[in-house]
Amino acid sequence: MTTVTTRTIEYPADALSMTGHLALPAGIDRRPAVLLGPEGMGLSDVERRRADALAELGYVALAFDLHGGRYLDDPEEMLARCLPLLDDPDRMRDIGRAALDVLRAEPRSDPDRIAAVGYGTGGAIGLELGRDGVNLRAIATVNGLTTGRPGEAARIRCPVWAGVGSEDPIMPPAQRDAFTAEMQAAGVDWRLVVHGGALHAFHHPPVDHPAPTGVGYHPRHAQRAWHDVVDLLAECLPVTE
Repeated sequence: MTTVTTRTIEYPADALSMTGHLALPAGIDRRPAVLLGPEGMGLSDVERRRADALAELGYVALAFDLHGGRYLDDPEEMLARCLPLLDDPDRMRDIGRAALDVLRAEPRSDPDRIAAVGYGTGGAIGLELGRDGVNLRAIATVNGLTTGRPGEAARIRCPVWAGVGSEDPIMPPAQRDAFTAEMQAAGVDWRLVVHGGALHAFHHPPVDHPAPTGVGYHPRHAQRAWHDVVDLLAECLPVTE
């Protein structure tokens, strides 16, 4: 097992002081990098561990913040913040670009070899970076199958992988269809995996507070989605020792 170095990085975004988690692989050379976005509740140890796992694979990984260092475990508070955010593509892009600037400024990062991986709101932010024409090598979004403003998906210049639970009430079939129609019309290299029987946030281990209706962990599909993300990175952003 390689040695991973981690540190907390503070940076401004969305009129807040954000607190991200940076994970660095062993060595001193430049490596491909991954911007990792959390679910709507915000950055937690789940995303920090995922960043560390990516660093184990040889990537520089930054798990970014959504709420100024806070984790919003109250569903009403989370929705009050996230719903307006999800309706504002420019605001999502600003949050994503602020974190991306931090990742690009890290000396270990190869600024020309970056992918975005996100869950829920974090996945929607990754998609908006693509729609904004950011130079990304891959985008992976789990549960965050949002559609953008007309025509802007044509700016996405990399493969897009998306995962969703078949029983996800937040991302129902109509939303999935709208997302895939947008990707197809824009000529994006896209894939969608529908995980049979899985609810929203099926990738997220159980939390220490009651989960909202329609949210539930599915360990097998969580592992499958992670393997698909890792395979996407290996294809589009290979690590060369």
